[in-house]
Amino acid sequence: MAVNQRVPIEQVLIVGGGSAGWMTAAALAQTLGPACRITLVESEEIGTVGVGEATIPPIRHFNQRLGIDEATFVRETGGSYKLGIEFVDWGRLGHSYFHPFGQHGAEFDTVPFYHYWMREHLAGRIAGPIDDFSMGWAMARAGKFAHPSPDRRMIQSTYDYAYHFDAVLYARFLRGYAEARGVKRVEGKVVDVALDGASGDIRSVTLDDGRVLEAELFIDCSGFRGLLIEGALEAGYENWQHWLPCDRAVAAPSLRQAGIAPYTRSTARTAGWQWRIPLQHRTGNGYVHCNAFIGEQEAHDTLVDSLGDELAGDPRLLRFVTGRRRAFWHRNCVAIGLSAGFMEPLESTSLHLIQYGILRLLALFPDKAMSPLLAREYNAQTAVEYERIRDFLILHYKATERDDAELWRYCAAMPVPDSLQYKIDHFREFGVLVADERELFNNPSWIAVYLGQGIVPERAPAMATMRSHVPVAERMQSIAGAMQDAVAAMPSHSQFIEQHCRSAAAA
Repeated sequence: MAVNQRVPIEQVLIVGGGSAGWMTAAALAQTLGPACRITLVESEEIGTVGVGEATIPPIRHFNQRLGIDEATFVRETGGSYKLGIEFVDWGRLGHSYFHPFGQHGAEFDTVPFYHYWMREHLAGRIAGPIDDFSMGWAMARAGKFAHPSPDRRMIQSTYDYAYHFDAVLYARFLRGYAEARGVKRVEGKVVDVALDGASGDIRSVTLDDGRVLEAELFIDCSGFRGLLIEGALEAGYENWQHWLPCDRAVAAPSLRQAGIAPYTRSTARTAGWQWRIPLQHRTGNGYVHCNAFIGEQEAHDTLVDSLGDELAGDPRLLRFVTGRRRAFWHRNCVAIGLSAGFMEPLESTSLHLIQYGILRLLALFPDKAMSPLLAREYNAQTAVEYERIRDFLILHYKATERDDAELWRYCAAMPVPDSLQYKIDHFREFGVLVADERELFNNPSWIAVYLGQGIVPERAPAMATMRSHVPVAERMQSIAGAMQDAVAAMPSHSQFIEQHCRSAAAA
C-alpha cells in the first residue's frame, strides 16, 4: 500500500503588520525555520491601530518561547509592569475594586482560601474587601514591584504580572526579530485578491504597484477590514453588540507620570469606560463608549477634559463591532488579530487572542493538502475561547447597581448568555465557582469581579462551614502580616524600572 506523501508548505504570506502581523511572523519564523519562506506585506500609508498597550500574564510565555530577554523587551518598548486592573465606579459610583493577577490570600487548608474568606465575611467577622488579601493589590497600592518568588511557601509567590508597553514599538521590536530570521517585508497596499476557480482558495494578492504575491497559506492580519477572510472569502461575522454595546473608542496619549503605577485603571463613565495605562515615556488613555448613548464629539470632549494639561497628542477615533468571525480559518486563510474578531480591551485580551491564535495555528499547522479537519478543530477551539472571554466581559456590565445613566440601566436589565447566567446562579446561591480548567480567566478573576461588583453569595460554600476546628482568624492575620512585611521590603515600581530596564524613550 502506498503511503500518502505529505508535502510541506513552502510559502506563507502575512497580509498586514502591526502587533498581529509581526507576532505571527516572529513565531512562524522561529518555529518553521528556513524551510518555509515567510513574507509580510504592509503599507505605511494604512498604518495600524496601535493602542493595545496592556496585556495579561500569558504574554510572558510568548516572549519566552521566542527567547526574548525580558529586560531588553521592556526597555525597547517603553514598557512597565502590570499587577492587575483597578476598576473604579463599575459596581456603583464611588466604589472601586482590584482584579489581580494571582490568587487571594494563601492556602493553609484543604478548603480554598476564598471559601474561608466568604464564611468570615458573611458572618460579619471581616469588614474589608477580599482585595485586602491580594498580594498584587498590596503592591499596586504601594507602587511597588519585584518578580514573584518561585518558592511556593512564600507569600511573594502568590501574585503574577504582565506588561504595559507601546504597541507600535513592540511591532517594531518583533519586526527586527523576524527579519533577522529570514522574514521578508514587502511595502505595499493590497488592491486585489485572486481566488482559484476550482477550489475557491486564495491564489495570490495584487499590490497597488502591480506586483503579484503568491503563497500556499495566507494569514490575514489586516485589522478590522478582514481583507482576506471577509473581503475575499466572506467568512461571515457574529455580532455581540447586544451584550457588549460599546462600539467606539477615542484614544489619546498624555504626559508620563512621575511615579509609574504598576497597574491599569478602568473608570466607568456614563456611556462606557476610560482606560489609563502608564508607560515609561507617556500614558495611554482612551474612552470606550456606546454611540447610542453618547455622540462622538461629546466622548472626545469627555476624554480631553479629563486629561487637561496632560494631553500629549491628538485623539484618534476607532469604530468597531464586538464579535467574531464565523470561521477564523477558511480554505487556505487564517485570520489573526482584529481580522478574526474584536473583544473590547476591558480585560486586555487583544494581544492574548493574537498569541493563542498563532500558537493554535502552529499546533495544527497544515501541509499543502490543507485538510479541512484542521480548520474545523482550529475554528472550534477559537470560537470557544472567544465565547468564554465574551462572558467574562459581559459580567462587568451586567453586575452593576448603577442606574444613573441609560447604558447602565440597559446593561443591568439585559439578558445574558445561558453559559454566563449558569455561573452567576451558582456563585450567588452557593459561593461556588463553575469554570472549565481551560478558561483564560480562572477562579481569582471571577471572584474579583463577582465580589467587586456586588454579587455576594447567599451562603458560604458548605465545606468551609464544616471545618470549625481550623484556626482561620489566626491564619488570615498571619497572611496579612506577611504581605505587609513583603511589600515594605520591595523597591518602588519606578526604582525597579530604573535599575533593570529604563527605556531611552523615557528620556
